[in-house]
Amino acid sequence: MLFGVAVDSSLGGAVLLVVSELVANAVRHAHGSPDAEITLTMNDHLLVVGVGDRDPRPLAPAGPACGQGLRTVADLAREYGGDIRVERAADGRGKAVVVRFLLPTGTP
Repeated sequence: MLFGVAVDSSLGGAVLLVVSELVANAVRHAHGSPDAEITLTMNDHLLVVGVGDRDPRPLAPAGPACGQGLRTVADLAREYGGDIRVERAADGRGKAVVVRFLLPTGTP
């Protein structure tokens, strides 16, 4: 279980795929940032996945220049009532791709 979501459920699989895609993108494309920071939080019936890197270059997760991996991430987020966005790192050195999933009713 991950925040009350079975990892072998369709939502659990979607969350694992999103984490995998975002970490792969951070490692592959974030110049000067070989590390990625992963955060998982739950609040207000949302499961929030964040993957941060130290590359300050902007990213448009739904634009025409984004790759198939980010399109897949955006599609999965929408499929579960969520969204994707890019936030600037709190210290101003980098960014985080944040994906929110709406949790099913009754999820602890």
